[in-house]
Amino acid sequence: QVQLVESGGGLVQAGGSLRLSCAPSGRTFSNFVMAWFRQAPGKKREFVAAISRIGSSTDYADSVKGRFTISRDNAKNTVFLQMNSLNAEETAVYYCGANPRGWGGLVLSATAYDYWGQGTQVTVSS
Repeated sequence: QVQLVESGGGLVQAGGSLRLSCAPSGRTFSNFVMAWFRQAPGKKREFVAAISRIGSSTDYADSVKGRFTISRDNAKNTVFLQMNSLNAEETAVYYCGANPRGWGGLVLSATAYDYWGQGTQVTVSS
């Protein structure tokens, strides 16, 4: 079993930055593709960014390319999401997911992720 704990959410003004962290426990962290998704009220959970097991590959939703950066530190069992130039439409609960199946086309789909954290709220004021 894998438990994921997100942190770093909060309230920020439009144009501001936040850094989210996710710390899995219970299994070897480097065995998992890790990703961030977000879900706004009344909307479906959407892909934000993913990173391969050793961090050699990343993928981003088009809407966040150039502003968000996903990274991981396998020695510290932590994955990060640096978010810059935030806008109000990005207010959502941000979730960390762990995918044991490896890198491939499904990394953009929430169905590929077996384990999820409880989420951290990000609120961007306009």
